[in-house]
Amino acid sequence: MITTRVLDAADAAHAVAALSDLLMEAVDAGASVSFIAPLSRAEAEAFWQEVVTAVMTGRRLLVVADLDGRLVGTVQVDLCPMPNQVHRGEIMKLIVALEARRSGVGEQLMEVAEAAACAAGRTLLTLDTRIGDTAERLYRRLGWTPVGVIPRFARSSRGDFEDAVFFYKDLSPAVPAASIADVAAQG
Repeated sequence: MITTRVLDAADAAHAVAALSDLLMEAVDAGASVSFIAPLSRAEAEAFWQEVVTAVMTGRRLLVVADLDGRLVGTVQVDLCPMPNQVHRGEIMKLIVALEARRSGVGEQLMEVAEAAACAAGRTLLTLDTRIGDTAERLYRRLGWTPVGVIPRFARSSRGDFEDAVFFYKDLSPAVPAASIADVAAQG
């Protein structure tokens, strides 16, 4: 059974080794998650320590998925701190263990991340992903809206330039149709 949860800073610190394993596996498998292969354990752990600090300061939400007691997935929500952006967040580093792919882990992680972002007062989320990635299909299926492509946006884990597609999702409560009509009539 898959369980998902948002980690506090103490739980995140305890999960650094497992998160590092997950990140290294993903990079070795070619995932586009900001790192170039081969990724050393020291680099992976340093990254996750930075995430722990961001969780501790309230800047980041860290969501994980466990399958039979083993960590098999993660995603983060960066909570934009600037005064004119406190309504939004950025989805970062959706990673699912190779053995757990196509089992609903990614979808569950995204659902929990979106709910946690809402609970943190965020009504608009953004993300980017490599064109053609499995994640791109997932985001479209989950109702994310693509807004454009930037060519040569990032390097793959092998070092090649790759294009990225950017998405957003509006989490704000729907405006009733009557309200929209009323506003249009006033215009």
